[in-house]
Amino acid sequence: MTENAAAVRSVPGSSAEALTEAYDTALLDLDGVVYAGPHAVVHAVESLERARAAGMRLAYVTNNASRPPRAVAEHLTELGVPAEPADVINSAQAAARLVSEKVPAGSRVLVVGGAGLLEALEERGLVPVRSLEDDPAAVVQGYDPSVGWKDLAEASYAVGRGLPWVASNTDLSIPTARGIAPGNGTLVAAVQAATGVEPEVAGKPLPPMHRETVLRTGAKRPLVVGDRLDTDIEGAFNGGVDSLLVFTGIATPEQVLAAPPEHRPTYLAEDLRGLLEAQPEVSALDGGRFGCGGWTAGADGGVLALDGTGGRIDAVRALCAAAWTWADGHDGAAPESAKALAGLPAAD
Repeated sequence: MTENAAAVRSVPGSSAEALTEAYDTALLDLDGVVYAGPHAVVHAVESLERARAAGMRLAYVTNNASRPPRAVAEHLTELGVPAEPADVINSAQAAARLVSEKVPAGSRVLVVGGAGLLEALEERGLVPVRSLEDDPAAVVQGYDPSVGWKDLAEASYAVGRGLPWVASNTDLSIPTARGIAPGNGTLVAAVQAATGVEPEVAGKPLPPMHRETVLRTGAKRPLVVGDRLDTDIEGAFNGGVDSLLVFTGIATPEQVLAAPPEHRPTYLAEDLRGLLEAQPEVSALDGGRFGCGGWTAGADGGVLALDGTGGRIDAVRALCAAAWTWADGHDGAAPESAKALAGLPAAD
């Protein structure tokens, strides 16, 4: 049986069943989880194929608003992950729904972003424009690698005049095939700095994105799968649903150990193979220590200690239990983790 994510957790969750059996729908982030730029993440293609064969519905939920669902589905299919446009939910769709609730049908909307935003606005009966001279009723901003100074300046002029401003998301970074690059949040920050105005944000981890996902997938027992604590995992926490963190993108073990309650995942896995597995229980031991697999961990005097042998992910699970429990008893202060992390084996 699985545990409820709505409560604050001090110990990673467990599941006696494979996650493909415990949940009906996987709500999968894309960048850093399924692919990085043009390439599939290691083990992603075969893991998703097996998850689908086990009866789990796969939905792809991304804060990246640059491409329409059709283009994302085509990219997934090319990588060996068959997908239809309806399987893809992006922050552009959530942003467009927010804008449509603020302005009359048929309104013009100034777009700073790419094709994903254009299509999402048109789906809502709105008219995308690129200039303040076109008399827009609102501004919507999303990530696209083509966005430049002129686009940010146009948004700043419009926001400065008091037009409603919706951002698809505020992720500061985005993983690419070459490394970590600036995300939409970095570009939004430029407009915010120029105008002194904060946008309304649609994407993860905020409720509009969760609402959009549930409306489009009809998921009854969803599992959020992601690589970011501040979007994927916090979004699951805000929605009161369980989550699986994979270490193939942004998040590191060090960050997870220091995570506040809203950033603590239900489950941990090296990669998407974790969908196909049961999740082991982390046991409370004597002396405030915790065990998982062949590992034991504790926070002695505010310093994490790790002993034992086995796979890296079991060690991280035990360390999370020790670190989170310590933090919860010490006003959220994270224990020192450098020595314990140095003792982690390589990933499987």
